[in-house]
Amino acid sequence: MQYSFKEVFGTLVAQKELFDVVAKPLVEDLIHGKNGLLFTYGVTGSGKTHTMTGSPGDGGLLPRCLDMIFNSIGPFQAKRFVFKLDDKNGVDVQCEVDALLERQKRDAMPILKTPSGTQIDPEFADMISVQDHCKAEEVDEDNVYSVFVSYIEIYNNYIYDLLEEAPFDAIKPKWNNCNTPVRNGDFIPPQSKILREDQNHNMYVAGCVEVEVKSTEEAFEVFWRGQKKRRIANTQLNRESSRSHGVFIIKMAQAPLDAEGDNVLQEKEQITLSQLSLVDLAGSERTSRTKAEGNRLREAGNINQSLMTLRTCIEVLRENQMYGINKMVPYRDSKLTHLFKNYFDGEGKVRMIVCVNPKAEDYEESLQVMRFAEMTQEVEVARPVDRPLCGLTPGRRFRNQAFREELSRKLEMRGGPINAEREEQCLSEMFLQNFPPLPLCELLDVNDDEALPKLIEVLEKRHKARQMLSQEVAK
Repeated sequence: MQYSFKEVFGTLVAQKELFDVVAKPLVEDLIHGKNGLLFTYGVTGSGKTHTMTGSPGDGGLLPRCLDMIFNSIGPFQAKRFVFKLDDKNGVDVQCEVDALLERQKRDAMPILKTPSGTQIDPEFADMISVQDHCKAEEVDEDNVYSVFVSYIEIYNNYIYDLLEEAPFDAIKPKWNNCNTPVRNGDFIPPQSKILREDQNHNMYVAGCVEVEVKSTEEAFEVFWRGQKKRRIANTQLNRESSRSHGVFIIKMAQAPLDAEGDNVLQEKEQITLSQLSLVDLAGSERTSRTKAEGNRLREAGNINQSLMTLRTCIEVLRENQMYGINKMVPYRDSKLTHLFKNYFDGEGKVRMIVCVNPKAEDYEESLQVMRFAEMTQEVEVARPVDRPLCGLTPGRRFRNQAFREELSRKLEMRGGPINAEREEQCLSEMFLQNFPPLPLCELLDVNDDEALPKLIEVLEKRHKARQMLSQEVAK
């Protein structure tokens, strides 16, 4: 049999080489506001999870994607909670004060603290020590960026959130002899999530935990926490076979800085939200070979069913394109295809890595995988994305920084304050000297109608004075 692909990697291919060819363009797209989807597909034991996560000392695609993202946007990241995801797959922008209040509130709650990047878990430290310092080109330096990650699994055609704090170990429930969960107080089954469509007709998992992360270490720690909860069961083919499709979603919110180059522009229309989904599909194989029974057999049936639906969807798309027809694509037949419906409709790039094990026993399955993968290449899905026009002067971030440095240098030469805090204090003292003093506003009587109008009058004068001073400072 002969199959042809865009790129074929040998058995000795380095993780970096694979990343450069397959995933790097997707990360660049993410940073430029476009969506991307990356699958690993193949028979159980062919190396899908290894390709995605890597091994100690040699990180896979996922840690490398995270590393490239944070290398590219590192100095341009927004502070925590400046961007706030809503529960309808949208994002809002908050002013610095609201973000600060939320940070303080979060710090006061010990349970909800996000992982600190200071102490890296030795279990995965080797995987994220990527030395390449790969960066995206042409990162918009007048934007601020925030990264959010979520991790779900699709198991038996149900969606579970791997980052949800469960009151017990959700992966090892107590079962009785009839293969049903024991009804006792300890066991609360994990709640499956539902798919919804947002106002832009994009599919998303409703009520899914999304964590704002500020470094590769922090993001990978969140991934690792979810990875430990994934459904892993022994089949005869592989001792640690993943019995669910794992979907790690990286969302990036970005918005331009205001005209001064100081704070984020408070306009929701200017926010661009892009996402990259990294999908580790469950292994495809015939159940007769896995010697699966009971629950394992049901799992295998559901895995094969969802992979079958994926194939059918791509076949129908191909037919529609080749013959110019408009046959309905059966996305809803499986949660996997329904979740990624937008990608196949053209909202971003789709890449698939096909993992093949040269074992003779896998021959039949490998042929099926190759046949499907070869056919997928004939489907064209990319569609251009329009980004909102900002209309502000480029280069304002660095001009603002240069202006501040020059200002403090001049002040230093005059023997004035050096640090920014003292500088601000002097400015505010100068402001206050120009303001009319506040009148006595003690209300002694219910019918007092003098104190408040006097106060209002003085505050209005102060407000005018402040505006005039602001204009002077701007000049």
